[in-house]
Amino acid sequence: MKKLLKRVSLCLLSMAMILCTMFTTNKSASTIVHADTLPQLNNNYPIVMVHGLFGWGDNQMAGLNYWGGLGSLKTDLTNKGYTVFTPTVGPVSSNWDRACELYAYLKGGTVDYGAAHAKEYGCSRYGRTYPGVYPQWGNTSANGGINKIHLIGHSMGGETVRVLAQLLENGSQDEMNCGQANISPLFTGDKHWVDSITTIATPHDGSPVAEGFDNMGPYLDDLLDGLGAVTGTFQKPFLDLDLDQWGLQRQPNESIESYYKRVFSSNAWTNSKDNAMYDLSEEGARDLNSWVKAQSDIYYFSEACVDTHTDFLTQHQVPNLNMYPFLMPFASFIGQYTNSTPGDVLVNSSWWQNDGLVSLPSAMGPHSGSTDTIVNYDSSTTPQPGVWNYMGQLDNTDHMQVVLQTDPFTQQFYLNKFYGWANMLGNLPQ
Repeated sequence: MKKLLKRVSLCLLSMAMILCTMFTTNKSASTIVHADTLPQLNNNYPIVMVHGLFGWGDNQMAGLNYWGGLGSLKTDLTNKGYTVFTPTVGPVSSNWDRACELYAYLKGGTVDYGAAHAKEYGCSRYGRTYPGVYPQWGNTSANGGINKIHLIGHSMGGETVRVLAQLLENGSQDEMNCGQANISPLFTGDKHWVDSITTIATPHDGSPVAEGFDNMGPYLDDLLDGLGAVTGTFQKPFLDLDLDQWGLQRQPNESIESYYKRVFSSNAWTNSKDNAMYDLSEEGARDLNSWVKAQSDIYYFSEACVDTHTDFLTQHQVPNLNMYPFLMPFASFIGQYTNSTPGDVLVNSSWWQNDGLVSLPSAMGPHSGSTDTIVNYDSSTTPQPGVWNYMGQLDNTDHMQVVLQTDPFTQQFYLNKFYGWANMLGNLPQ
């Protein structure tokens, strides 16, 4: 079964993001709630929403939004009075590379992946240049404080924002000690610019499904075909993989098919741990957790999604009927998968509840390789910084529906979840 999933898993994952816009679920309309009027907030820090694997930000993918599907969470929250950014970072890049790109996107300037990092992995030190959507980030504000941000990450985006916060506050000893000229401020530390981190369905301990991500080219091609059909263009849109640091830009007049084939057959991709596939694996997540820690001055929140139930005969976890069909094979696989190989991360039945891609304990917060503390969030008290405030699980919710929000019967329910999270962040102490 594991071998079979290696052949089909990425195809299913790719198509899941598309086909979930074409089906409705059987969730009851009685779950719909209505947002209250936005109250006076304690802070007005911008909210930065960071996508996961194969994701995208503004003005891409023929009008289909990662955050909101055919609608726009960014617009919805902006209309409520929040400042919201939805950046694009490398869809298949490592969390280190994505964090460097996110820093440049927000602050402005040329992406610097670090001289030591570039030497270790054989990539270029510099990437694209951005004007900066929030150049005053980190500067002194009008009230004498620091212009901070709230970071929200879905899926792999939750790992990426953790890496960004770690580098901002602590820098990188490897980068500081390698004798490079013009070191990026990201790597020098002592930047307390993040007020909070919220992760949604993030594989903090990795996912067993990541083992199938070893040959992505043909499946990404299918993904783009499906996107064209859903958005009504019937033309293959172009997902910019943003791999300039590997010299893998699309050439003039190069077909999309040729570009993706060239990318995913590159030795720079297949012979490196500097990519999303490794970071999303259980061992890759353990490595990341060993150096990315909860910072004492940042508020951490996590939310899990669960869309499986216990099978009466096997006692395995199987997908609920409302799960999008192309996530069901993943849910069934995770719902019975174990691994006790010495040296690997131990995976047992506690991992079986899942949302179709991520196990429940993995979404709660980092465990393997981590010393972080996870507590249950109590909305009636002021949360404690420096620990993971676990907000609980969204039942009958699969991995993608929480962000794509394409089911008309539950769209308002998930939209109000984001209203609630934004209000929670805005009421954190300055």
